Amino acid sequence: MDITQDLASPTGDNTQGARARRAALGSFAGAVVDWYDFLLYGITAALVFNSQFFPQVSPTMGTLAAFATFGVGFLFRPLGGVIFGHFGDRLGRKRMLMLTVWLMGISTACIGLLPSFATIGWWAPALLVTLRAIQGFAVGGEWGGAALLAVENAPKHKKAFYSSGVQVGYGVGLLLSTGLVSLISHFTTEQQFLQWGWRIPFLLSVLLVIAAWYIRRGMDESVEFAQVQALSEHTTQPKTLPVLEALCRHPAAFLQIIGLRLCELLTMYIVTTFALNYSTHNLGLSRELFLNIGLCVGAMSCLSIPCFALLADKYGCKRIYITGALIGALSALPFFMALEARSVVGIITCSLLLANLAHDMVVCVQQPVFTELFGASYRYSGAGVGYQVASVIGGGFTPFIATALVTVSNGSWHSVAAYLMGGCLLSAIVAATMKLHTVTSKPSHINEDSSAELATLPTQLEKA
Repeated sequence: MDITQDLASPTGDNTQGARARRAALGSFAGAVVDWYDFLLYGITAALVFNSQFFPQVSPTMGTLAAFATFGVGFLFRPLGGVIFGHFGDRLGRKRMLMLTVWLMGISTACIGLLPSFATIGWWAPALLVTLRAIQGFAVGGEWGGAALLAVENAPKHKKAFYSSGVQVGYGVGLLLSTGLVSLISHFTTEQQFLQWGWRIPFLLSVLLVIAAWYIRRGMDESVEFAQVQALSEHTTQPKTLPVLEALCRHPAAFLQIIGLRLCELLTMYIVTTFALNYSTHNLGLSRELFLNIGLCVGAMSCLSIPCFALLADKYGCKRIYITGALIGALSALPFFMALEARSVVGIITCSLLLANLAHDMVVCVQQPVFTELFGASYRYSGAGVGYQVASVIGGGFTPFIATALVTVSNGSWHSVAAYLMGGCLLSAIVAATMKLHTVTSKPSHINEDSSAELATLPTQLEKA
């Protein structure tokens, strides 16, 4: 019996297509849950947490404290990437993805039940930080597994499109979280919203978790992962931790991922989190304005991300990435000028340029680009940890840094605009100077390392 034949691609295009669709749907469903929960925290931190959990300090310091707890989640994302990546490379992507979605949902529901400072004192912010850390840990293991499952099961020339569901999940999560907060804010008074209204979206997370768990039950592991597992079972493999192997073989890849993600992280979190707080507290604009902008951004991204992914599959990732980063850099100054002028039309236009052109053009190709930087046997760890370390550096404390820049500048926004512009330009430079993968004649997820691993499989199995 030829073992290698059993490990080959599924027989027939229909079987392979069904596997690819199930993987894409499962990755999308989990991403919706994780990003709904993660982004909901950021929105609520900008509106509620300063008064409910940090009332004993000045309003400015309360806002900084709330944004600092927002950043705590990002600090624990690399740890989640290491732990879930290790077991995902050893035991499989699907098992870890089932665990991350439950962990995220339970921690989010617990935030909705958490008493305020007025009830339990300093235990309230302490427990809030703990639950936020668990959220970060869970989402740290989510992206790598979801991206891998989608990329490794996708058809040869549609890697970006099939894996774009991971990022579309971000848009749907943003749409759901912002929409629910906006809806509840509309039908409650200011006092009702602060007392109990903000808790409802957190509690509803349980329903999303159940739906995602049901969908993910039908997913299959990728054929490539099964091949690598068969190789490891019949040969003596080094006992190096996957994350250490990724670091040793591709140290530059981690720096490249950080540079490439700056545009994505700065554009989204400045528009959806920092600007929400800045516009309401410094400019006197209504909170509904940026909540509605968040709704528009989330809705449009459901169409723009897969469309940009199709263009990337056809014309190459590099062109799409550089174009998006440059649009972000050019839109930074007009965005803050529109804020200062309190121009609703200008604010909406520049927000869409930053979040639906710049952001969506760079995220639509991240899954195939980042996963191709690492070999198959340590890809979950390498891509996942690199992605999450970049989240800490470029995203986690972006609202905090932006608020601090405004504070030390006596309310001036110029330093924040320079911060946003610089990050986008750095992403464009990194993309321009590295070799980003485009359409290839072989599965683009098999790079040199994984090709070498799989090429030796028949010989190794015969010897065994």
